[in-house]
Amino acid sequence: MVDMSNRRLYLQTPPCGESAVLSGSEAHHLIHVLRARSGDRVELIDGSGRVWTGEVAEIGPASVDLSKVTLIVEESPSSTSLILLQSLCRPDKLEWILQKTTELGITEIYLVETRRSVARIPLERIEAKMDRWKKIIIGAAKQSRRETLPLLHPPVNCRSASEQANADLKILFSENQGQRNLKSLMRMKQWNSVAFSIGPEGGWTADEESQFLDNQFQPVSLGTHILRTETAAIAALAVLKYELEDSLASTSN
Repeated sequence: MVDMSNRRLYLQTPPCGESAVLSGSEAHHLIHVLRARSGDRVELIDGSGRVWTGEVAEIGPASVDLSKVTLIVEESPSSTSLILLQSLCRPDKLEWILQKTTELGITEIYLVETRRSVARIPLERIEAKMDRWKKIIIGAAKQSRRETLPLLHPPVNCRSASEQANADLKILFSENQGQRNLKSLMRMKQWNSVAFSIGPEGGWTADEESQFLDNQFQPVSLGTHILRTETAAIAALAVLKYELEDSLASTSN
């Protein structure tokens, strides 16, 4: 028996008693990449915050039956929430953003169609794209050993995204000079949830900015330099995560 409990696999269907079944790409990975054998142990997640250990019982052509499945973690809902409103960009950049923001702990992601978005996704391709993006998120969650998966919303326009995003603090990152500093805004009070919008490399149009402002988004600067959209998303999330965690630590002391 090999202990592969440092390898996490995604369960599409939660366990039934002490049994579970892996199928699709997860089964393929376990069979053909990890070369699992009967008796090997693995960790399992379903994206809800729960983690199980299980033992490989039977390996089929396209599925793996698991036995002795035991719940080891049942994560409580996080007290803070970070919501990204990300403008569509080139496919490789968007996939990188989804991967890295998942690793950093994003809670929810809205994909936003903007006037200056380089990428345009035909309606008939949305479902296939969503499937691919969700696989990238699952892979990043397994690699970073997080128990929950961020909620990914299909692309919508700026008005819909800004209306749907629900948070205590809503931030519009803008290239316009003279905007409020992010750190000063974050330290005004303890925020339980923050939504932040990252524009395309051509920037928001005036009309798009107005739509965000109409829905209580506050314009904020990320600094003196103009960042690429994928750099801005990661930089903003890292700062927000640090400030939220620092605020919670200060409150608990």
